Amino acid sequence: MEAVSAKSDSASDQPLIRFQVNGETVCATFAPHKTLLEVLREDPHLTGTKHGCELGECGTCAVLVDGEPVLSCLVLGLECEGKNIETVEGMSGPRGLHPLQKAFADLGAAQCGYCTPGFLLTAQALLARNPRPDLSQIKEALAGNLCRCTGYIKIFEAVELAAAWMRGEEVAPRRETLYGSDFDESGLLPVVKT
Repeated sequence: MEAVSAKSDSASDQPLIRFQVNGETVCATFAPHKTLLEVLREDPHLTGTKHGCELGECGTCAVLVDGEPVLSCLVLGLECEGKNIETVEGMSGPRGLHPLQKAFADLGAAQCGYCTPGFLLTAQALLARNPRPDLSQIKEALAGNLCRCTGYIKIFEAVELAAAWMRGEEVAPRRETLYGSDFDESGLLPVVKT
């Protein structure tokens, strides 16, 4: 595989670090104080990883390092020498969206979308460990990821749906997930309960 070189504006005495990002070798020279978040966004320009709180409290910057979710704002880039890193840009493939991405889109689990990459990667790690999580396991796995737009229900349902698809089950979203529980059978008018 061809190496991708990413260099910062720094002096040449900085160490050359090599790691895998989304299956490609990256060789980068950067200031030793840079976090993995900064390295990913500024050097190979993978901006799907978002700046959030930069304190490790929101999960917006989550990426996978050797298959485990980490908060990239708390990890120094230097610590990733020889590691395999996956960002949201690496989730989809030649066959299309990852099932989690499709489920999030189909169910409207992302609103503004800023927190979505962190949720997707954290959920991907969960499903790699446990292909049949129950709702409490999904909630526990995603507890470190914050969303200011949604009520989390559609996020949890999207993970459940993607898990079923990844197990090869033919399932569709529940009607109330798509339309709400107060819609009539025609789907045209909301039912007003008195």
